[in-house]
Amino acid sequence: MNTLSTFRRLAVASMIALLAGTNASSIAYADTAKDKNYPVNTFIGTQDDGNTFPGAVAPFGMIQLSPIGEHYSGWRYTDQKIRGFGHSFLSGAGCWEQGGQLSVLPVTGSIKPGGNFDTSKPGSFDHKVYGSRYTHDGEVGHAGYFKVRLTDYGGITAETTAVTRAGAERYTFHETTETGHILVNLGQANERHSVVGSHLQVLDNHTLEGKIVTRSFCGGAQYTTWFRLEFDQPFRTHGIWDESGGTEATMQLSQQGDSKPHGAWLSFDLKANKAVTAISAISHVDAEGARKNLRAEGKVNGKLRSFDHMRKQAQDEWDKELSSIRVEGASTDDRTVFYTALYHALLQPLTGNDTDGRYRGYDDVIHKVDNGNYYEFFSLWDTYRAQNQLIALLRPARARDIADSVLKIQQQAGWLPRWGYANFESNVMTGDPVTPFMADLWRYGALAGKEKAAYAALRQNAFEVPSFKLRSEGRAGNPQYLRDGFVQYDKGFRAKGMDVDPHHGASATLEYAAADGALAYMAEALGEKADAAILRQRAQNWRKLWDKDAADKELGFKGFPRPRLENGSWYSELQGHYNPRAEHGFHEGTAWQYQWLVPQDAQALFAEMGGREAAAKRLDAFFAFDEIEKNDYQAVRKDWVVGPYSYYNQYRYNPNNEPDLHVPWMYTLAGQPWKTTTVLRAAETLFSNAPNGVTGNDDLGTMSAWYIFSSLGIYPWMPGSGQFLLHAPKFSKVDLDLGNGKTLSIESKAAARTPIRYIRQAQWQGKPLSRVWLSWEQIQAGGKLSLDLSSDDKAKSWGSSLQALPPGALDKQ
Repeated sequence: MNTLSTFRRLAVASMIALLAGTNASSIAYADTAKDKNYPVNTFIGTQDDGNTFPGAVAPFGMIQLSPIGEHYSGWRYTDQKIRGFGHSFLSGAGCWEQGGQLSVLPVTGSIKPGGNFDTSKPGSFDHKVYGSRYTHDGEVGHAGYFKVRLTDYGGITAETTAVTRAGAERYTFHETTETGHILVNLGQANERHSVVGSHLQVLDNHTLEGKIVTRSFCGGAQYTTWFRLEFDQPFRTHGIWDESGGTEATMQLSQQGDSKPHGAWLSFDLKANKAVTAISAISHVDAEGARKNLRAEGKVNGKLRSFDHMRKQAQDEWDKELSSIRVEGASTDDRTVFYTALYHALLQPLTGNDTDGRYRGYDDVIHKVDNGNYYEFFSLWDTYRAQNQLIALLRPARARDIADSVLKIQQQAGWLPRWGYANFESNVMTGDPVTPFMADLWRYGALAGKEKAAYAALRQNAFEVPSFKLRSEGRAGNPQYLRDGFVQYDKGFRAKGMDVDPHHGASATLEYAAADGALAYMAEALGEKADAAILRQRAQNWRKLWDKDAADKELGFKGFPRPRLENGSWYSELQGHYNPRAEHGFHEGTAWQYQWLVPQDAQALFAEMGGREAAAKRLDAFFAFDEIEKNDYQAVRKDWVVGPYSYYNQYRYNPNNEPDLHVPWMYTLAGQPWKTTTVLRAAETLFSNAPNGVTGNDDLGTMSAWYIFSSLGIYPWMPGSGQFLLHAPKFSKVDLDLGNGKTLSIESKAAARTPIRYIRQAQWQGKPLSRVWLSWEQIQAGGKLSLDLSSDDKAKSWGSSLQALPPGALDKQ
């Protein structure tokens, strides 16, 4: 284990209270001797509801092999036992159904009536009972490789690795063990992930295959995962079990029920070879898809690939992905945090098509892609804010496939997605995230040749409402929004899923308006002049919610967004007043956080607040800026972070959640860009080389992508605009390969966190740059951005004029 740096010790110290029963000194970190160039620590985010998983996965991979513990997302660093190794996970999501299907665990002992695994006793095969204790000592979490030692059952070393559609797991039993068993549990997955049915068949003494039916995200529709497992050595005997007990030598098992334990055991003779390797593949299409995926990616010339061969391929693929960005001037910890964030940002969306190009569409029909890949699992409310842009910047070919996949969903489902889980719309979250998501992909060229089809789909979503027979909610608040300019706050509005826009009418209005501003760029460029004018007008609908008399009396600020009821009246609480710190009408936030969600009309927003200087003072209160300047590490933990899900009754910045992720750059628009840098350096302290080193849910790479942009010194601003705002970078030099043969270089003469330094002057391609932004065209063409950083007064004035700012979305285009 590497010696802990002072910074890492600070991060670890914050976990001590959580590590009851766990030796804090045994916390696992990336083995930087192995991947010193691009170190990744997959344990980052596995504590405090970061909800990442530590196991193996390929970039955008279909299959993930990772441990299952007590936590609903799969595993927490402080879980006492590993229940098994699942084959399907999401990284950083907040809802409770997040995979873990096909749970596999190596064990020893007798499997018979009265044995260690009593086949005559109900409950003997519950993974909550048979799960194994483990040790963090010697644990490894690299990109593409995971290793842990189970301490029960005589001591067993478990390793996993994965390529895109196939994975490998190797279980090495203790040297004195002569017989070992593999338990394959179909009936139980991650905690709270409901398995509603399954089928398993033992084909021969090397092979299992079957299917598992589970519920999708946040209580949504059922979907099926087909699987195939092949072992590198024969199992001597086998049997099946359910909640009542077990039976030896049965060839198949079918089961229905809500997460009732059932599965198969396989017994191996270990006298000659203590290591048992399984090669696995999954499919969301059918059993043949799983077979083909295993044959194509888990075999060579018809023979199973070795574990080490697959591991090398996995790690080579990750080295290629991670080398897209090269940083200098970083400590070991900073490098590990940065590359782990990049790793997490490149996990989703997941590859959805099998190796033969087939995928299951939103119409439940099997379709086929001829070129590229089809992607699924779209957390758009999160990813449109940073992760989408990072993929488009680094991997334009993938971005094109992602954009095409979203259009395919619209064609097959009849509507664009919001939170697409497998091949179903979950309708989780609110607003209109697909519009800024697709508007940026259009702006970045990912929709070339498909602009008209994309605009038609986006226009349908922005101007209409899906019929109730369609699964999609779309803009459910559109009837009132299009008529009156706001979405009504109506908790009794009928919903198709867990969330619907009128339940959060104020935040939905703000998100619709921002989306309209993004779509206006696309409409104007495509010659849809009349639509563009309408959309620009609708982008000002944030004004319909602005109550100039709403006040935070304690802090002395007046004027806030406020929900409106269906009849147009202001929402008031039972006592007859309105508190902008309350959550009523806002989704996972308050008026304090959502007041800034006007990127399309920021200067007009500042005017409503009393001008740029008054807006900056409001930002100071929002960020507790005076306290940050005194001690940013302590201030963000005292004033910002109350808890991973503390979205409500707050008036401060919430770096754990998406609605105000963009707000540090509001300082730039208010004429104080140096404060943007100060706030970003403070927020970056919440990301550390420790299990609790992600703030809040990572949300399918969103928080990690935000951290990447924060560190680089560029941030994608208004969706659809192609504008990147500049701030002081974290590192002295960064090179980004842009996926088109071009490289963007960002150099700063004095990049350091303490004391914090700001941009004193800038050069682009060797010429002075006085404005605070670069366009997509400039960045995509590659080039060199040189920054002179300082903490003097001149650095606090750079970029402060209105002329330095990019044009607004509502300016004449």
